[in-house]
Amino acid sequence: MEPLILDGKRVASEVKESLTLRVSALKESGITPCLATVLVGDDSSSETYVKMKGNACRKIGMESRRIHLPRETTTAELLKVLNELNADEDVHGILLQHPVPKHIDERAAFEAISIEKDVDGVTSLGFGQTSFGFGEYPSCTPAAIMNMIDFYDVPVEGKHAVVIGRSPILGKPVSMMLLNRNATVTTCHSYTENLPEIISQADIVVAAVGKPNFIQGDWVKEGAVILDAGYNKGNIGDVDYDSCYRKAGAITPVPGGVGPVTISMLLKQTVDSAEKTAERLKKSS
Repeated sequence: MEPLILDGKRVASEVKESLTLRVSALKESGITPCLATVLVGDDSSSETYVKMKGNACRKIGMESRRIHLPRETTTAELLKVLNELNADEDVHGILLQHPVPKHIDERAAFEAISIEKDVDGVTSLGFGQTSFGFGEYPSCTPAAIMNMIDFYDVPVEGKHAVVIGRSPILGKPVSMMLLNRNATVTTCHSYTENLPEIISQADIVVAAVGKPNFIQGDWVKEGAVILDAGYNKGNIGDVDYDSCYRKAGAITPVPGGVGPVTISMLLKQTVDSAEKTAERLKKSS
C-alpha cells in the first residue's frame, strides 16, 4: 500500500480558515490580534522568515508589528524593547527571531518575554508548563506535529515514539507532549549509540536533527509514521524521503509538511492570546 501523505498545506489551510473567523469576531469587539516580531541584525534568512510570518498575519486580518534592531544592539537594549512590548496592551504575541548576534545573551532575551505573550514557546516557564501538560503556548513546531497527528487521527497512546533531536524548542518539548499523550518516548541525539536499531523499533518517528536526508529507509520499520521536522538548505528534510516512503505507513513531505503548520500554530496562539485579552476586558467592564 502507498503511505498516507500528511499534507501540511491542507492542515494549515483549515487552521487559517478557522482563525479568519475568530479574528473577524475579535475585530468586532475592538481588538485586532497583533504579533510583534523582533529581528536583531541583518541575517538574510531571518529577514525572510520574519517577512513570511508578517504576510501570514496580514492574510487572516491580524496585525504584524515588525521591530528591526541594528546588529550592534546590546542585551540590555534588547531587553528594554521586549519589556516595552510586554507592557503594550495592543500586542498579544512576541516573537524574537532566532538567532540573535552572538554578543547578545539569547536565553536572557527569551526569558524576558512575558508568559502571556510567549506565543512561540521559547521561555523556560513555557517549556515547564508544556511538560506538565498545561502549557497554553507550546513551541510552534512541536504544536504543529501534534496538530497533524490529531488531524490525521494518528494513534499515539501506547505507541513507541522515537524523537531524533533534543533542542529546547523542538526535540525536548515534542518528547514531553508525546509522553503526555501516553506514548512511550525515546529521545535520541548525537551521542546516541545504535541509532538505526532504536529507530527500527519506532511506531512514530520524529526527525528533528538538522541533518539533510539523515534518516534512512532501512532504519524504519514497516508502517511507521514519519514526521520530518527538519528543514535544510535546498528545501531538504532530515528524512531520506524516497527510501522512507517505501517503508512508511504515513509520512510528511518537505516542503509542504510540518513547516506550513508551524506558522499556522504561531498565528493560532497569538489569536488565543488576543481572545484572553478580550475576555479580561469583558470581565473588567
